[in-house]
Amino acid sequence: MSGRVFVAMSGGVDSSVAAAILADRGEDVVGVWMRLVPAGSNADAPRCCGTDEAGEDARRAAAALGIPFYALDYADIFGEQVVDRFVNAYAGGETPNPCVSCNQHVKFDALLRDVVRKFGGARLATGHYARATTGADGRRRLLRARDAAKDQSYALYMLGQRELGRIEFPIGELRDKSETREIATRFGLPTAAKAESMDICFVPGDYRELVRERSPEAFVPGPVERADGTVVGTHAGIGGLTVGQRSGVGVATGERLYVLRLEPERGVAVVGTRNEIATTHHRLTDVRFVAGEPPSPEFATSVVLRYRGIPLAATVTMRGNDANVDLGSPALVAPGQAAVFYAGDEVVGGGVVARPAV
Repeated sequence: MSGRVFVAMSGGVDSSVAAAILADRGEDVVGVWMRLVPAGSNADAPRCCGTDEAGEDARRAAAALGIPFYALDYADIFGEQVVDRFVNAYAGGETPNPCVSCNQHVKFDALLRDVVRKFGGARLATGHYARATTGADGRRRLLRARDAAKDQSYALYMLGQRELGRIEFPIGELRDKSETREIATRFGLPTAAKAESMDICFVPGDYRELVRERSPEAFVPGPVERADGTVVGTHAGIGGLTVGQRSGVGVATGERLYVLRLEPERGVAVVGTRNEIATTHHRLTDVRFVAGEPPSPEFATSVVLRYRGIPLAATVTMRGNDANVDLGSPALVAPGQAAVFYAGDEVVGGGVVARPAV
């Protein structure tokens, strides 16, 4: 596909290099930066790519490449679809992935839609470490990045054929981060030595403080119980806990106890030893597939349950738009996490882990 390609420039080195690679290839490149916080106010996003400072870094990188540059305002969408969802999820006993929400609702919904419909762009490129190729059957495929240490395909599982038909990941084939910085230096990009961004870019410190500020009711102390109902301590609030957490739970028994599940309705955290982790069956909601449909109503796959997590053997059984996942071995899985299906390096699809019925 030819035509003008817009590059989502965050102000970091990765997206700057993505733009440089495309420009060097002779593409008609336009840089675009997304404001993700209200102008002049960086309170909720000290390291976020949507702050004024990041926008200036993106503008300088575009100027160094000699490409047009535009700024677009997505602060309202980011606030509602990423920050609010993050806070509400933790307050409800879930463990969200804000990068997934940002990719889905901001970059590849709002931005891609505007690039195509408002500005007549043919493609959108980003600085994600992932690869998108076209198979022999004409379908687009989403693959892990060549650099496994930087791979971000986990947070892109929601992309389907419509999106992938217009998306490019120029840095997905790079050897490693050092090669990214070498390219940035070669092109004289001002972002060449810029430090890495943080995973939860809009949280100034401990995420619990943000949740506490927005949802103080999630920090009412409650009982910590063993699986048999025995009370063994008091936690400081469901909003500050997550499944799998071991320290800071409010228990001092001498045993290594993990949060096995959270019951917000009762305000209870249930803890147990690693030997008590017996859950292999999980339900997923909002299940999506890169190909647009599942390989079959029931299929074997490798499932990754957290960013750069270890692939686990699993069987997926479809239930309409939901699915059941049966793991080959027990694992602590937090509601709200993304469960992403892989076939080797290829992303098959994924969904969101639902809270179990209690």
